[in-house]
Amino acid sequence: MTAQVSFPIVNDRLARAYQPMWQPDKVLLGSCAALLLFGLVMIGSAGVDVSQQMFGIPYHFVLRHSVYLVLGLVFAGIISVIPVSVWQNSSPLLLLFAFLLLSIVLVPGIGQEIKGSRRWIDLGPIGFQPSELGKVAMILYVGAYLVRRRDEVISSWSGFLKPVFVLSLMLTLLLLEPDFGSVVVVMGTILGMLFLGGVKPGQFFLAMIAACGAVSIMAFSQSYRVIRLLAFMDPWAPENVYGSGYQLTQSLIAFGRGEWFGVGLGNSMQKLFYLPEAHNDFIVAIIAEELGLVGVLALLFVYAIMIKRIFKIGRLAELKNNLFGGFVCYGIGILFSLQAFINIGVNTGLLPTKGLTLPFISAGGTSLIVCIGLIAIVNRVYGETLAMADAKVAK
Repeated sequence: MTAQVSFPIVNDRLARAYQPMWQPDKVLLGSCAALLLFGLVMIGSAGVDVSQQMFGIPYHFVLRHSVYLVLGLVFAGIISVIPVSVWQNSSPLLLLFAFLLLSIVLVPGIGQEIKGSRRWIDLGPIGFQPSELGKVAMILYVGAYLVRRRDEVISSWSGFLKPVFVLSLMLTLLLLEPDFGSVVVVMGTILGMLFLGGVKPGQFFLAMIAACGAVSIMAFSQSYRVIRLLAFMDPWAPENVYGSGYQLTQSLIAFGRGEWFGVGLGNSMQKLFYLPEAHNDFIVAIIAEELGLVGVLALLFVYAIMIKRIFKIGRLAELKNNLFGGFVCYGIGILFSLQAFINIGVNTGLLPTKGLTLPFISAGGTSLIVCIGLIAIVNRVYGETLAMADAKVAK
């Protein structure tokens, strides 16, 4: 007789928990896919000439972006099988890991310095930006905190000040890089989450006043920031046109050339070495030049659909008592809103020049992977919330 080999029976409940959520939100994923495809096309258009000059091939940036896009989709697939409760339980460890990376990036020889900022860790063929992980870690940590200490947050100052203290530690590390854009985005996102989590209006507005004061002090604490602010106030001044205001003036020229319907896809003049970072931070200017105001408004419309859907999923999760999922969705929605607003504001001259990518559109490795991963988390929240509702109905 041949011996029969027996295998341990996998816990059925655990197996079900780690199944993908095959109830995708079509509006959320459709709008995200539209942004990803549009971004791929515009990076190919905006970066073709710079790529040819720098690397000898016209499509270096679009190929590189495609690799990160595939990595992001793989990462999203992994997230789709991880229960949201895992993120909730592991949020403190993830935050500590983010703090560690934000500290390591400041060490010379480990952190890669580019244009005076030490924001990247060199991993050979790719560069990793710890600040992107820091944004996610703060959202998950505060989401879990709002569930764990909800009564304390609503009723006392201590419940409000504890996450603010943790936030201040992260902002300090970001300022040491320096990464002023991420400071503003993280601060706005976390304060918004606390407000939606039940913080008293008086506490919130005092925190907003303090945050605005801190941002003002930081803005005037460094001479290069003061120069940028002065250039922003009058970019066309003779001393600014070819100095600190150069990027902004070239961006505004691109908007002016685009008019209503643009000069046609691929026909931009500003991408021909006039506008620096045309495929990255200033890609909206190229969109405006090639596709006109109509193209920019269409882009904003798709963003509005996606962000509105994220907030609706968050509200649904909150109503179904999936509080952690709801708060995380709120934080992700605020994060995307702020990043899009700041990037487009910089491109149009509404805000001072600040390096911050446009989610799903700008060329970028870590940012793109993280953005896709965040959408996967939102979709997982949606699937779990529907499953919870169905289970209650079945009972």
